[in-house]
Amino acid sequence: MTDQPDPPHQSSWIDTELEDILDEELELEIDDLRFPEGYPKIADQIKGSALNRRTYFRELIRLQSELVALQDWVVANGFKLVVLFEGRDAAGKGGVIKRISQRLNPRICRTVALSAPSEREESQWYFQRYVPHLPAAGEIVLFDRSWYNRAGVERVMNFATEEQVEEFFRDVPEFERMLTRSGIKVIKYWFSITDQEQQLRFMMRILDPMKQWKLSPMDLQSRIRWEDYTRVKEEMFERTNIAEAPWYIVEGDDKKRARLNCMHHLLQQVPYTDVPQESIALPERVFNPEYERSVLPDDLYVPEVY
Repeated sequence: MTDQPDPPHQSSWIDTELEDILDEELELEIDDLRFPEGYPKIADQIKGSALNRRTYFRELIRLQSELVALQDWVVANGFKLVVLFEGRDAAGKGGVIKRISQRLNPRICRTVALSAPSEREESQWYFQRYVPHLPAAGEIVLFDRSWYNRAGVERVMNFATEEQVEEFFRDVPEFERMLTRSGIKVIKYWFSITDQEQQLRFMMRILDPMKQWKLSPMDLQSRIRWEDYTRVKEEMFERTNIAEAPWYIVEGDDKKRARLNCMHHLLQQVPYTDVPQESIALPERVFNPEYERSVLPDDLYVPEVY
């Protein structure tokens, strides 16, 4: 049986543009649904989302359009917004960050994911390496893990001494109050998943060559030290849940619901309003009758394989 060409499909330019918008999210969804070799062993343990896909896509696009409105308001009002994303490994922080920033201007909304501190940074004031990434007026910064590393992984893995941890707990409330007094809005999310769900997600990463890079030695240690992480998390909430920058917990076992719930909640935390937009007129192209386009060598062009 030979492959038959796809039948011609008549669609308007607008239809094509809308399809491109949805395809971008669909590509991410397909990545979630891929089942490479080895998955069948655990596939029957994986639960689907409580949301049907139509509802999910409709709400996702609606919330992303509101995030664009929030972005416009942030710029117009010189607002400064910091959002911290913390939580268990594989709890879905990266997925929600992608959806929040997906339609936004990367010059206005940027993601910060710092690697382990260098030897020089270890000798600095603990918060120093985070400060350069804080927003200026009209900017949004999303921290994919943050200064709370000291209260979590650094503490559990003994990368910080008990004296350093205690100093952190004394300093961080005042540090965040200082940020608030300077006009920076600080929002802190903790993504929570069950032991069983984390195990499934780790297994999926182990079996999927395209996702193995997401697994670090620290991630694997988090399975062994699950109860240690639980203990330090509870103390972190107790000692750093301040009125100026409270913690909000996102239930993450259902990825789709977690994304929508977090995005919806984030929009409620900022008093944004619609910003009037100036009408834009596309200028006419200027044609020069004496201009003749040069013929470029073929080797400059990317081969049209598809």
